[in-house]
Amino acid sequence: MYITCLDLEGVLVPEIWIAFSEKTGIPELRRTTRDEPDYDKLMKFRIEILKEHGLGLKEIQETIASLDPLPGAKEFLDELRSRMQVLILSDTFEQFASPLMKKLGMPTILCNTLEVGEGGEITGYKMRCDKSKLTTVKALQSIGYETIASGDSFNDLGMIEASKAGFLFRTTEQLKKDYPQYPAFEEYDELLNAIAEVTKA
Repeated sequence: MYITCLDLEGVLVPEIWIAFSEKTGIPELRRTTRDEPDYDKLMKFRIEILKEHGLGLKEIQETIASLDPLPGAKEFLDELRSRMQVLILSDTFEQFASPLMKKLGMPTILCNTLEVGEGGEITGYKMRCDKSKLTTVKALQSIGYETIASGDSFNDLGMIEASKAGFLFRTTEQLKKDYPQYPAFEEYDELLNAIAEVTKA
């Protein structure tokens, strides 16, 4: 039995923080897990920038409401879900993901949660568990699933490495160079075909 685990941002939907950076004109918020392997360091940096500019959850959610899935993402996901179980594993937050899940046809997502003050300011965050993507893949394997994983960032490498098959998708040139052992794809059809080949073996 196979289950495919997919990253969310950069794979199925636009990068939320990059979109918010463009809307607010704050270039520092463009940093993502493609640039910074230490997620705790990245989030503390983001929260500090938000505080400096007086921005909170409401403003980010307004940006998210204007985002749509990447072209072809929903069709890819629909087709993949018709073939096997699919789980989205993301380091984003419930408060960010919910409207995007509706646009993707309500796939199952496991992610984290933000801590928000009474005035709407983001004060912190709570991770679902340590190394959440890798931990989840190992838990799935412990109950009899073979996992296939795909993502675009540093924080996806653990689940990719631990899975029966792992693929990079629309990642950076540097990650492709540093991790040549993982096939890298740019188009959904390519990824779908690669996943199909694994399940035939």
